[in-house]
Amino acid sequence: MADDALVIDRVSKSFGSTRAVDDVSLRVPAGSIYGFLGPNGAGKTTLLRMVMGIFRPDGGRIGVLGGDGAAEVRDRVGYMPEERGLYAQMRAAEVLRYLAALKGMDRRAADGAIEDWLRRVELHAWSHRKVHELSRGMQQRLQFAAALVHDPDLIVLDEPFSGLDPLNLDLVKDHLHQAAKTIVLSTHIMQQAEDLCDHVFLINRGRKVLDGTLEEICRAEGPPAVLVQMEGDAGFIASLPMVEAVTEAGRELQVVLAEGADDQALLRALLDRGRVRSFRVKAPSLHEVFVHAVKADAPQSPDHSAP
Repeated sequence: MADDALVIDRVSKSFGSTRAVDDVSLRVPAGSIYGFLGPNGAGKTTLLRMVMGIFRPDGGRIGVLGGDGAAEVRDRVGYMPEERGLYAQMRAAEVLRYLAALKGMDRRAADGAIEDWLRRVELHAWSHRKVHELSRGMQQRLQFAAALVHDPDLIVLDEPFSGLDPLNLDLVKDHLHQAAKTIVLSTHIMQQAEDLCDHVFLINRGRKVLDGTLEEICRAEGPPAVLVQMEGDAGFIASLPMVEAVTEAGRELQVVLAEGADDQALLRALLDRGRVRSFRVKAPSLHEVFVHAVKADAPQSPDHSAP
């Protein structure tokens, strides 16, 4: 499809006897922020390296920006690897100039973009310092600028928030929100994905577990719940037929509905028994979805009780 910036079609990759990526397919719509999620070692980095052409898949096809692989469109793709790779003896501005040249930018255009990005990532005052003189957070921001300095159409970021303090984390997130590009990023921290992504893909043990918009996945996964605050004794709630479980959530009660139950039926039952101070439906968080999906995908332990 022309509207897909990235197409992964039945892609697999093994290293010896280890199946790192197992028959994965997905489509990344142009203009989306797509989160590749999964536990450490799930296959995220291997998949992104295949997208970038660093690894060749054993089977399947990867289409990037309408071409067959990133090599055909390398000047339109920006990449921030998990293992940072800046040249320690080069000055910050020189690093960006060199990498911009590799992406086909002429000197005049590159100089303007470099000046702009050094200011954006708050490194302008450090532009003549060598990379090894920069703090870890500064190097991280410089690597981020290097991935975007040539104004790519597709931005691929592997664990971009690793090692960032809260201020630098917010700075990077703000630039991603403003980028108006297709962004694919991997992370194992669900809150970061929930803050940024409109689509998510969950991989576990090399296989696709979930794939879709953030809203679709959070609505489809996990039992529905309602946060309730009532005046007086609320002990009766657990005995209502549409309720599966009740737990305390601060000043509220979290009411997990039975499968197929209607939250409006719960509200009517509560109003019949007392005054309801607050009532709000709570979609599962991405963290809850992640934990539930990974546990459900875990291999089953053999039953040693059998003869």
